[in-house]
Amino acid sequence: MSLAPPRAELREYVDALWAAVRDGDEHAAGEVATAALAAGLDEESLLLDVIGTVQRTVGQEWAANRLTVAQEHTATAINDRVIAALAHRPGRRRADSRGRVTVACVDGEWHALPARLLAEVLTLRGFAVDYLGAQVPAPHLIAHLHRTGPDAVALSSSIATRLPTAHATITACQAAGVPVIAGGAAFGPDGRYARLLGAEAWEPDARAAADRLSVEPLPRPGPGGHQVLDHLPHLADQEYTMVSRNSAQLVKAVFAGLERDTPAMRQYTDLQRQHTADDLAHIVEFLATALYVGDPALFGGFLTWTADILTARGVPAQSLVPAVRLLEVELRDFPRATEMLARARAQVGRHTAAVAEPGKPA
Repeated sequence: MSLAPPRAELREYVDALWAAVRDGDEHAAGEVATAALAAGLDEESLLLDVIGTVQRTVGQEWAANRLTVAQEHTATAINDRVIAALAHRPGRRRADSRGRVTVACVDGEWHALPARLLAEVLTLRGFAVDYLGAQVPAPHLIAHLHRTGPDAVALSSSIATRLPTAHATITACQAAGVPVIAGGAAFGPDGRYARLLGAEAWEPDARAAADRLSVEPLPRPGPGGHQVLDHLPHLADQEYTMVSRNSAQLVKAVFAGLERDTPAMRQYTDLQRQHTADDLAHIVEFLATALYVGDPALFGGFLTWTADILTARGVPAQSLVPAVRLLEVELRDFPRATEMLARARAQVGRHTAAVAEPGKPA
C-alpha cells in the first residue's frame, strides 16, 4: 500500500520501511534507514517522520484486521531494533548540555515505542536521557528520581485505562520535586486528562515535547502536594472504587446474562467464550476509568472504537448493546455509571447506523 508521510520527499522511505516491517524483514528495514541517512535525511526526521509514521500505520492496519497480533508485534520489534541501531552509530554521541530528563511508561503500559522515540530525539537535542522503558512501577521510578535528580519526567501512556495509575505516578513525581510532561493517546487528543491529573505540561507528539523541553525548564512543583480529591472531587461518590473493585463479579454477571438471553452463545467454543469475557472485562475497565476522570466521552469513544474493531473482524457491532444493557442493570444504583452506559449505548447505535449508511451523521 502507498502511505502519505508528513513530507512528500519522505514517501519512498516510508513506503520502503512499511514494506520491510510488514514482511518481517529486519535487514531490509535497516537498509532503508541506512539509505535515508546516506541520502542526507537528518536523524530526527528519520525517527519521527519515517519510523514514527510507519509505526502509526502498523496500529491502523491491526485495527483494520489487515495485520495479525503477531505481525504487529514483529513490526514493532523491527522498528525498535532499527532505532537501537541508529542510537549506536559511530560518532552519534553528543554532549549532554541541556539538562537531564527521565523518560518512562506508566506502570501497566507496554507500548514503549512512543517513549523510545522521544528519548532518542531528546538525546539528539543534547539532553542527558534516562530511558526506563515500558511498564515502570511508580516506586522504582521515584527511587530513580531521588538517585539521579532529573529536571523533568516525560511520562508516556497509550491506553486510557492506565490513567488512574498515571495520576498516582504524576503525584508521586511531584512529591519528589520533579515536574512531569505527559504524552500519549491515553491523555486525550488535546491533553485534557494530563491537565486534569495535574501534569505540568502535555504535548501531542515527540517533536513538540522536545521543543517544549528545549525552550525552558518545566516549573518545579510547589510545596505541600495534593490529594486525589483535589483534582477529582467526583470520586467522593465511590462509584469508581466500587466498579473497579467488583469488576470480576460484574463481568461474570453480564456474561451469565448474555448466555441466558443469547441462545447462540451456548454453542460458542472455549476460545469464543474467552474472547467474550475479555471484551466484557475491557468494557468494565474503561467504564471505571471514565468514572475516575469524570468524562462520559472517554467511555463512549472506547465503545465506538470497539464497534469498529468488531466490524473489521466480522462481528456485528450491535452485539455490544445487550452487554451494555445488562451492565446498566447490574449498576442501577450507581447514577454516574448508568448515565455513562446509557449515553454510550445510544452513541454506538448511532455510530453503527452511520457506518451502515454512509453520509448519515453519527
